[in-house]
Order: sequence, then C-alpha cells, then structure tokens
Amino acid sequence: MATNSHDDSLPPLWVWGLPLAPLTFQQTLDRIEDLIRAGKPNYFITANLHYAMLTDQDPRLDAVNRKAALVLADGMPLVWASRWRPARLPERVTGSDLVPALCELASRRGYRVYLLGGSEEVSAEAARKLCERFPGLQIAGVYSPPFRPLSAEEQAALIARIGDARPDLLFVAFGQPKGEFWLAQHCEALGVPACAQIGATLDFLAGRVPRAPRWLQRVGLEWVYRLYQEPGRLARRYGSNLLFAFKMLACDLFARGAYRDGVKTLQDRESKAHKPEA
Repeated sequence: MATNSHDDSLPPLWVWGLPLAPLTFQQTLDRIEDLIRAGKPNYFITANLHYAMLTDQDPRLDAVNRKAALVLADGMPLVWASRWRPARLPERVTGSDLVPALCELASRRGYRVYLLGGSEEVSAEAARKLCERFPGLQIAGVYSPPFRPLSAEEQAALIARIGDARPDLLFVAFGQPKGEFWLAQHCEALGVPACAQIGATLDFLAGRVPRAPRWLQRVGLEWVYRLYQEPGRLARRYGSNLLFAFKMLACDLFARGAYRDGVKTLQDRESKAHKPEA
C-alpha cells in the first residue's frame, strides 16, 4: 500500500498548498533509492508552479499529494516562496534532471525502468537514447496507451502489463494532473516502488525539445525559453501561472503583515489548512 514516507526528522515544508520535501538533489536520489529497496508501492511528485495552481483549483489533489512519498519543488517560484517561511527549501529538484539521474543510478544498480505514455515514436526514441547514454540500463517496457479514456478492461490490461514487466521505476507521461491522479488511483495495483509523472521530460530525453541553457535554469527563467519554443501552447498556461503566483505572493504579504509572529504563521497556516481530517 502506498504511504507517505516523509522522514519525521524532515517534515514537509508547506508552500502555496504543497507539502514540499526539503531535500537537496542528492538527498532526493537517496530517498528514491530507499523506496526502491523497500519494494513497497509508492509514487513521488515533481511539483512546479503550474501544479501548485492545479492543487489550489482542485481540492482532490490535496489527498494525492498527501499520499505521495515525496512532493518535490520542481519550480524556482516555490523555492523563492519558501524563503518567507521559518525553514527554506535547499534547492530546486527538477524532474527533467532527476529522471536521467535515476536512469544512471538504475544502470549501475540493475534497476528496471518502464516508460509509459507519450507518442510511440517519442517514447521509443527516449528509451533508445537513454540506453545509449547509460550502458547497461534495463528498459523493462515502453508503452503508449491510446489518447482517450481507457475502458475498465483496458485499464486492467495496462496494469497487468506493467506488473508483468517488474519495473523498479515507472515514468509516466500523461500530463498534469492526469498522471498524478492515475498514479494515486493505481499505485497499489501497479506494485512499483518508485513511480512519477514526468511531463515534458520524455520529449527532452528523446531530443524532440531542447532544454533551456543552464544559466536560464539557474535563475528561474526556463519558462521563458519554453514559451519561446511553444508560444501557442504555453502562453495561456503561463499567463494563468503568473496570475496565481501574484495571488499567492499577495497572500504571503498579507499574512506577514497581519500577524506578529510573521513567517512562522505562513507555515502554520498552510499546514493546518491541509491537515487531513480524522
């Protein structure tokens, strides 16, 4: 059964409705390997600003987030916002960096990787390039389901297909929040110890979409590069994300000014607001 495995010594840091794990990139790799070694069904979430906005809009995602083994800050606005709180996130941990690092780890440890979603051409190309990049990597399976809702029989067959492949890592490219909902619903049946929705990472791995230069990533402007690449698809989304960020910043500023204990209140207010019901 999937359970929230946050270490009690490192409680999640609540930022804009998300229980973010205060981990460095290396600590994240270590924690995910711990999940693999434990062998119990689990998933982790790489949460960017868009995912924070989706969580704010859809209350069902709160349960999805609390059920996850880890919720990682895949977005510089979340890291910046953490500086208003009593504890800070140490750094951004992006899915686009984490997936190849996990594949490199898998190639050394003998872990099996499954790629699910995306188009057949993109997922096959991503698998081929990963094997070239990391000799010895075991790709347990690559599958692209139809781009439509699956019947109950098709869903059962898909879960059985993945189970038969016995992967240690399952990377899902279904889009947000469809991928997170799907993993939360089927995690236990899948039986995979480390699963994640990976978004555009599959396109990056396949070489179909180049990533922003490192200096843009470091200063939190990767979204500008992505907007330049796909203005028609991303302009409306990024506009909504910016409005959400301004709203949350305004809430943070109001909270800091309204209470004498300042930044402590921000953390207390968010953690209490998302406390699961007894």
